[in-house]
Amino acid sequence: MKGSKWPVVAGAALGIIAPLLTYSGNPGNMGFCAACFLRDTAGSIGLHQAAPLQYIRPELIGLIFGALVSALFAKEFRARGGSSPFIRLILGTFAMIGALTFLGCPWRAYLRLGGGDLSAIAGIVGLFVGVLGGIFFSNRGFSLGKAKEQAPVTGWISVIIAGLLLIGVITQFSFGEGLPLYFSQKGPGTQHAFWALSLAGGLIIGVLMQKSRFCSIGAFRNFILFRDSSLLNGVIALVVFAAITNALLGQFHLGFEQQPGAHNQYLWNFLGMALCGLCFALGGGCPGKHLVHLGEGDNDSAIFVLGMLLGAAAAHRLSLAASGSGIGEFTPYALVFGFIFCAYIGFTKKSA
Repeated sequence: MKGSKWPVVAGAALGIIAPLLTYSGNPGNMGFCAACFLRDTAGSIGLHQAAPLQYIRPELIGLIFGALVSALFAKEFRARGGSSPFIRLILGTFAMIGALTFLGCPWRAYLRLGGGDLSAIAGIVGLFVGVLGGIFFSNRGFSLGKAKEQAPVTGWISVIIAGLLLIGVITQFSFGEGLPLYFSQKGPGTQHAFWALSLAGGLIIGVLMQKSRFCSIGAFRNFILFRDSSLLNGVIALVVFAAITNALLGQFHLGFEQQPGAHNQYLWNFLGMALCGLCFALGGGCPGKHLVHLGEGDNDSAIFVLGMLLGAAAAHRLSLAASGSGIGEFTPYALVFGFIFCAYIGFTKKSA
């Protein structure tokens, strides 16, 4: 950890910037959600055909670029990868299915709570249980192996792709058309802040997240294993500052009912985030951390993020994603398969 103050600064910044982005046009309690934004981006590049959920979220691009700038200044950019790529791909896929059962990533769970959405509590408890599962397997010797140094040029591939997607967004707004991409004409995909504001917010968060090593999964893990509360303090700061900012903007609505982008099937909120927590713990961190790692040249994280994009495609093509009315018809089966897969690799994938 570079300094115990930095996770608090990063969490507070996310807690302020996300509600401001919501106030500026992003969906309610979804100012900055890595999973939801990857889902929308997957739709925009044609991986699924859910028309209301197609928009390249500049926040994600800013997050990657901000992490890149911070890593370059700190001389921490290093191309690496090759650690169990196929397993990471599948973990990313099931992590996204779990997230779209709950309707949000760990960051959004805390942001929902900071907006007054009490239905997020079941998801946060599930996340904690999933992390406990990851700790259990780690204590039994689970490991995906060590990443290896790779040619420096490979570390730039994800950054270049992010840059191309940014060009698509800019040309869409400037000329009414861009690269061969899809953009929603109605629904949540049309709810967004101006692209430059979103990009700027992502840049700030990217710098702070890279500098602080902020991770929602690591917050629980470090506190349980080492009694290190640095990252957990960052999570607490996120919730507190989100609540304060939402209250000042008139966006704080306490309760369980009629919360934006949420449902009240508490068991499935719990199980969806439990699968998320387990997948993220086994895969090395929350989705925000993986996106930050893209800016550091980590190709293992790139594979995990690719898995999340494919998971978004599967969730919306196979009726696995939840909506405000509840889970999809086949969601329970997908969650069962996800837990079975995690248990299998947890017991069998050992360090050499």
